[in-house]
Amino acid sequence: MKATGSTLDPAEVERFAAHAASWWDPAGSFGPLHQLNPTRLSFVRQELIAYFGRDSRSLKPFEGLALCDVGCGGGLIAEPMARLGFKVAGIDADDTAIAVARDHATSSGLDIDYSSDTAESLVHRARLFDVVLALEIVEHVADPDAFLAACSALVKPGGVFIGATLNRTPQSYALAIVGAEYVMRWLPRGTHDWRRFLRPSEFVLGLRRAGLGATRLSGLRYRLTSGAWELTDDLSVNYMLMAVKQ
Repeated sequence: MKATGSTLDPAEVERFAAHAASWWDPAGSFGPLHQLNPTRLSFVRQELIAYFGRDSRSLKPFEGLALCDVGCGGGLIAEPMARLGFKVAGIDADDTAIAVARDHATSSGLDIDYSSDTAESLVHRARLFDVVLALEIVEHVADPDAFLAACSALVKPGGVFIGATLNRTPQSYALAIVGAEYVMRWLPRGTHDWRRFLRPSEFVLGLRRAGLGATRLSGLRYRLTSGAWELTDDLSVNYMLMAVKQ
């Protein structure tokens, strides 16, 4: 494995690598992310269009802007971001996921700069981006504060960070651990460690220490009746946030 760094948790990397071949299979191990993706993308698109003052009617509203997807996996977020006009760099510590992401981008005719890296390694190379995404990754790193500091260092002054994770509450334990992994079996058992979930206050404070000011928080809720995710004011389980580097 080429990527190394203080935030890397080898056990977590290996856990995801074991399922890397199914990244683009909606019925596979990453099926829940496929279901969640439209709502995550809606949040990212609407918040960034408003922040950068872009035309919401444009097919590629973010042309001229650079984005880094940290923990990109097989490219489920990186590809739609590239289609929206961003110059995209996708990084992941899992070599196998990066190989899958490269193959899928090539077959889709997309030019995405994928590499097996950590956020720290990009910081050491002085890379800077208008937008840095870290979606469903902070709960899998060894040191969340160091990870957020590295992500912040990748954001240009005036740029944006968007993160997504799970709150550490009784509700999240019941739904994300017991429900998703043991009852519904949407996720492989052991995908999440509830003790690693971050409360919104902890996430916001970690970003503040790293020089990023939170400007928006939104919960995500799954409706069994419709089988779809929606944005909500309820932050008790899944949530997303946006922060700006002044």
